[in-house]
Parts: sequence; structure tokens; C-alpha cells
Amino acid sequence: MRIAIGSDHAGYEDPPPHYKPAITEHLQSRGYEIIDCGTNGPDSVDYPDYADKVCDAVLDGSADLGVLICGTGIGICMAANRHKGIRGAPVATEDMARLSRSHNNSNVCCLGKRILSLDECINLLDIWLDTPYSHHPRHQRRIEKMG
Repeated sequence: MRIAIGSDHAGYEDPPPHYKPAITEHLQSRGYEIIDCGTNGPDSVDYPDYADKVCDAVLDGSADLGVLICGTGIGICMAANRHKGIRGAPVATEDMARLSRSHNNSNVCCLGKRILSLDECINLLDIWLDTPYSHHPRHQRRIEKMG
């Protein structure tokens, strides 16, 4: 499985460990192929640019899923959800990770560096990745209404 990952500067905010490279390394250790969509340093950048890159990779089939990181996970998620076919979820709890996959079939996980520890991010991402979509008719009907 291929995962596109992107972040704004929050993914490289001090103090170390920096979230984006640490999460990338974790995903690689789980056997995922990573598509790095940037940014790659702490200089201030605009999160919509990196949300666009990750979403483009998911939508064109280069990646199966996406992971985005910003300060809270909210702004970058809002930017991701502008793309038709993207179901980005800001994930801050285990229930959000599970339900965004099983009920909403989310295809982009959005994490917040300033509100979650690195260990929390990795745990939530693992739950998100390990939770299958339920394919329940009521959930599928709702997803189809979103286009």
C-alpha cells in the first residue's frame, strides 16, 4: 500500500523529534511505500499547498491513502476536503480514528502536532490504518451523497 504524506512547517517544529520524518519512518517500518509530498523543513509554508499535493496523489491513484500534519490537523483537513473524492478526517482520539474509517471510509488522516504527542499520533494512525471500512449500506449511502 502506498501512502502520501505531507505537512506544513509544524511537521518539523522543534523540539525534536520532528513529526513528519518520524511518522514516515514508522509507516515504512510497517511496510508501507511512502510518497513524500513535502514540506521538508521548518520554514513557514501554507498548509493548503501540501494538502493539495497529498490529495492529488490519492485522487490520481499514485497513493492509496494520505496523511497530513499541521498544528492542529484542522486547517490542513479543511484544505483537503475541498477536493471532491477526499474524505479527510481530523483525528485526535481513538474513536475518531476508528469511526472515520469504519463509518466514513476516510482516505486522508489529519493529525495535529501541537495538540498530540508523537506517540499519540502514531497510535491514532495505526488504529486508522488497521480499521476497515464497514461497507454497511447506511454508511455507503451517506458517503455517496458527498460525491
